[in-house]
Amino acid sequence: MRQWPTEQLPHIPGMQFPISKNSALSFASVVDLLLDAVCVVDAHGYFVFGSAACESIFGYTPEEMIGRRMIDMVHPDDREMTLQAAQRIMSGQTHLHFENRYLRKDGQVVHIMWSARWSDSDRLRIAVARDVTARKRSELLQAATYAISESAHAAGDLATLFEKIHQIIKNLLPSPNFAVALIDAKTQSLNFPYCVDVRQPGHSPRTAALDAFCQEVIRSEQILLLNRDASAEIPEHPGMLFDEDLKCWLGVPLKSQNGIIGALLLKSYVGDAAYGDKDKELLQYVSTQIATAIERVQLFTRLQYLAQYDELTDLPNRGLLHDRLKTAITRAHRERRFLSVLYLDLDKFKQVNDTLGHALGDQLLKAFAHRLKKCVRESDTVARVGGDEFVLLLESEHLPDTGLSAIHKIRDAFDDPFFVNEHTIRIKPSIGVAHYPEHGVEVHELLRYADSVMYIAKKRVDEYTPR
Repeated sequence: MRQWPTEQLPHIPGMQFPISKNSALSFASVVDLLLDAVCVVDAHGYFVFGSAACESIFGYTPEEMIGRRMIDMVHPDDREMTLQAAQRIMSGQTHLHFENRYLRKDGQVVHIMWSARWSDSDRLRIAVARDVTARKRSELLQAATYAISESAHAAGDLATLFEKIHQIIKNLLPSPNFAVALIDAKTQSLNFPYCVDVRQPGHSPRTAALDAFCQEVIRSEQILLLNRDASAEIPEHPGMLFDEDLKCWLGVPLKSQNGIIGALLLKSYVGDAAYGDKDKELLQYVSTQIATAIERVQLFTRLQYLAQYDELTDLPNRGLLHDRLKTAITRAHRERRFLSVLYLDLDKFKQVNDTLGHALGDQLLKAFAHRLKKCVRESDTVARVGGDEFVLLLESEHLPDTGLSAIHKIRDAFDDPFFVNEHTIRIKPSIGVAHYPEHGVEVHELLRYADSVMYIAKKRVDEYTPR
C-alpha cells in the first residue's frame, strides 16, 4: 500500500509533521496536498512511495510507481548523470535543484527539478520533484532562437547549417530521426539534403512514407502530428505511414516571405518518446527562424557562386579563371609542366543575336558551352570571360601539343550544327593558343597572346566570308 502506518514513517531530516498517531491526517494525506511530488526510493533504486502529485507530473498513479525502478523512467540521455547524482545523495550529500528529464507514461518528456536527501537510518532517498517543463521550454526556445540566428551567420553551407539545426532541435524535443526537405525553386521537385534515421545508419533513410508525409505537410501548409491511432490518413498513400516499428510522425512546413520552401520532419519508433501538442508548438515556433536561416545561407551560397561562375553557362568566370591560371603557372614552374591557354570567340554570333534575338542567343551560348566542355578533360578549365568569348586552360606533363590536339578536336566537334528552338544554326569559334613558358610566364601575358592570335584568326574568317 502507498500509505504507510504513522509509526513506520521514515525520518525526513529537517521536516517535521505535527501529526500524532491518532490524527485523522496521515503522512500521505499531508503530502498529497502538495503541488510538488514527494517520492521515496529505496537503496536499490525502486519507488516505495509517491504522493498524489506524481500522477500529474509523471502520468503514473502513485500505486503504479511503487515497485517501479526509478532509472527506467528517466530519459535515456539523462540516465548516467542521474545515477551519479543518486550516488552522491546516498553518500550523504544534500542535492538541491538537480534537473533531469523523465518520460511520462504517455511517452512525453517532462523536465524535473529535484531536491533530495538520504535517510541513512531508513536506507531511503526522499526527494521532492517539481515540474519545470514550462520554464525549461521557455528558456530553451530563447536559446534556440539565438542559436538559429548564430548558425545562419556562422554556417558556410547548407550541410553545416542542417547539422547545427538538428542539434538545436534536439535540445527542444527528442529528435533522433530528423529530416529537412527543400523544394527546388527551378524544378519544384522535392529533395532531402539532410536526413538522419538511427534505425538505418549508413543507409539512405529516404522512403516512400517519408516522401508521402512530407508532401502532405507541404500541401496542407499546416503542422501535422500523426500516430497509429490517428483517424487522418494521407489520401494518396493510405496506411503506408506506419509499419510495425513506427509510432508517430511530426512535420512542420518551412514558411518564409517567399512562401513555403520545404518542411522539417521527425518520426519516432516504438520505444521512443512520443510527440504531443507541446512539441508541435515548439517546432512551429522555431520553423520560421529556420526558414529564414536557410534562405540566408542559400543567398550567401548563391552570391559566392556568382562571384566565381557565369550565371548563364555555369562555367568559371574571368575572376576564377585568373585564380586557376595563376595556380597552374606556379605548379608548371615548380614541377616543370606545360600548360596551354586557348582563347575562343564565336564567329558571326552578333548576327544570331540581331536576327533571332538575344534569348535564342543565350540558349546557343549554353549549348556551345556544353559541347565545348565535352572536348576537354574533367581536370581542364573551361571559362566564359565575355559575351561570346571562352578560354580553355589545359595542363600537361608532356610537350605543349595538348593545346594543338584540343584545337583540332574542338573544330571537329563544331562541324555539326546546333538545334535551338526549332532553328538550325551552324557556328564555329575562332581559336588562339598560347603556351607556357614559350609565350609568357604571367597570367596577363598568356591571355593577351592567345587573344591576339584569336583576333588574327577571326579577322581571316571575316575577310574570306562571302557577303
